[in-house]
Amino acid sequence: MNERFAAACRRFDEENSRDPNREAGQPCELLYAQRLTDWVLKLCPAASETLRLAARSQHICRWESPRENYPMTRSGYLKWRADLKKFHAEKSGTILREVGYDDDAIRRVQDLNLKKNFPADADCCVLEDALCLVFLEFQFAALAAKSDDEKMINAVRKSWAKMTESGRAESLKLNYGKREAQLINQALRT
Repeated sequence: MNERFAAACRRFDEENSRDPNREAGQPCELLYAQRLTDWVLKLCPAASETLRLAARSQHICRWESPRENYPMTRSGYLKWRADLKKFHAEKSGTILREVGYDDDAIRRVQDLNLKKNFPADADCCVLEDALCLVFLEFQFAALAAKSDDEKMINAVRKSWAKMTESGRAESLKLNYGKREAQLINQALRT
């Protein structure tokens, strides 16, 4: 690992360690970045430096733009998500510039943060698979506990549609609780 890459990851982690929200005693976004990075490397052990940087910064400082700041409508949700992508890309670009990355590398990381050229871009597909797998492995059960079946079935279908065959195969290897497994089976059956 080169010094500049290590410095960028350290800075991303420093930012995410400020997340006031906690999971398993750790800042949520720091834990999320580690999980996403782990999945990217599991799916693509030879992942490019820019893909690894994009994974580490994908949700950087997400708590600074809470969902509650937007209307609780479908269009409000979509606007929040679009604004978040831009926010994460700008924040990652600033940090990458500070640690010495050139414009081409920064643009590439930002394009991945923004999911540009998805699904034509292979790195973007790996990142999307990793995002879906983090959701299924670490967030699905908690969301299912407070949501109705229809919402969860829809979430599975949307994730499945975005994933590659490799990502789908990995998702089927995960250990789900009884209800989550039933929801996934139902989503994939119809």
